[in-house]
Amino acid sequence: MKIKENLYSQRIISIDALRGITIFVMIFVNELASVANVPQWMKHMPADADAMTFVDLVFPAFLFIVGMSVPFAFNTRLLKGDSTKTIWTHTLKRALALIIIGVYMVNAEYGYDASKMLIAPAFWGLLAYIMPIPIWNKYAKDFPLWIKNVLQYGGMLVLVVLYFLYVQEETGEIGMTPKWWGILGLIGWAYLFTVVYYWLVGGNLWAMITFLGVCVAANSLNLTEGTFVQQTSWLSFIAGHFTHASLVTAGIIISLLFFDRKIPIKINWPVIGFAILFFVTGYLLRPYFGISKIKGTPSWTMFSAGICTVLFYFLFWLMEIKKQTKWSDFFMPAAANPLLIYILPGIIYYFNAAFNLHIIPDYFREGVPGIIWCLIFSTIMLLVMKIFNKYKIQLHL
Repeated sequence: MKIKENLYSQRIISIDALRGITIFVMIFVNELASVANVPQWMKHMPADADAMTFVDLVFPAFLFIVGMSVPFAFNTRLLKGDSTKTIWTHTLKRALALIIIGVYMVNAEYGYDASKMLIAPAFWGLLAYIMPIPIWNKYAKDFPLWIKNVLQYGGMLVLVVLYFLYVQEETGEIGMTPKWWGILGLIGWAYLFTVVYYWLVGGNLWAMITFLGVCVAANSLNLTEGTFVQQTSWLSFIAGHFTHASLVTAGIIISLLFFDRKIPIKINWPVIGFAILFFVTGYLLRPYFGISKIKGTPSWTMFSAGICTVLFYFLFWLMEIKKQTKWSDFFMPAAANPLLIYILPGIIYYFNAAFNLHIIPDYFREGVPGIIWCLIFSTIMLLVMKIFNKYKIQLHL
């Protein structure tokens, strides 16, 4: 793979802003999920509703941003002189880490037999959420190596022990199962499939456009009764993950159309064209599959890609062209430390459950007070991330 000479070399603050906003909304809606008596438009739509809310856009937006960052990540490593082996190793380790964390989080949530486990499920979940911090923390160069090794390998050992402490509810067997991969696991699989392909085709724009078409077609076939894709287990597995890979790929395409050029253009007609294409594709496929985040329909992915493209275009215009950037400072702590801020609410939840703490009154678990509390909680998480970033507590896969 060759270095993209025309790719922007400076930091694209509008990508960071979109990431930070997405994570803030993600924390808000995750907390809101436990609040009763809130409007339907503030929750995930049911599987058969043929509709989507802004909540159903959060996960696709994160996948889209992952894709937008891929060309810059590869170019940076190539400019540093990293070997092919180093790049492949890094890619596989990152994907594997996301998948592992995702599986542990899912198993912490349900599927265990509490009566047969040696430790309470709440403590099991607390340890499962905490261990990624010492394992994947971005340690400073002057951090003592022996302490770093103790923390990292100690964390890995704890995860291994947790695996053997887990007792499945239905079968009574020892060990976890990937009931589903969890949000992080789904990101890991989508990242793996897309980045491997991106590397193989050398980041070629037309090849990525072709891959997007393949992803949408595979997703459609996998949701159609009686097709060879649906009836072949390994093809169905791949097609299922191509659902989310289509969003990562869409992000790569938009990123290349914006930033892989010598001279910036005032109106990016190719990007506008793709935004329209995403919406049209979603509209045409809707009568066959409907719009469903839970089912992962192609209309949901394409409408999401179109909305994300429009949102990013607006942020690009506002921040890169009009230079209005000060407002985004509020969201930047989350953009700099997305994995840690994602798992931190889970640590708080399992800590409270493990020690039987009930800090938030029930009054804030219903209606308007609950919504207000969720906004306050999301803001607190951003402020905590600002402190963590200051003291170099950052997860880096």
